Amino acid sequence: MEKNIITTNRKAFHDYNIFDKFIAGIVSTGTELKSIRNNAINLKDSFCRIDDNEIFLHNCHISPYDKGNRHNHEEKRIRKLLLTKKEILKIQSKVKKDGYTIIPLEVFITKGFAKIEIGLAKGKKLYDKRDSIAKKDIQREMDRASKSRY
Repeated sequence: MEKNIITTNRKAFHDYNIFDKFIAGIVSTGTELKSIRNNAINLKDSFCRIDDNEIFLHNCHISPYDKGNRHNHEEKRIRKLLLTKKEILKIQSKVKKDGYTIIPLEVFITKGFAKIEIGLAKGKKLYDKRDSIAKKDIQREMDRASKSRY
């Protein structure tokens, strides 16, 4: 399965601990898919919410298609995500019981369809963020040292 990654939500990995990941389809209009293919999507402040056993993507900005007409899509409309009923019930139980948040992680195109990877996450505390930054710095220094030897 060829996966053409369009965008990733880098802030999500900084602000949250990701525990479980799911891949969902996005219900979109024609001009939305064209804009997604042009990398005109932003997941920065977006989140997912469950309503009536369906998952919806909120606050995701997809820019209007520049070659579109008056039937162009609304930029921040609520978009339905396509998951199986079993996956939705699993996510819903974890959100209610364990207090997880549903965060979009990345958008990609496969076989001509836009897909989104969502994750069950819990927010990091400030000291967790500092710890992960310190680990990244140590890893970067180790990589530099190993490169300079060769």
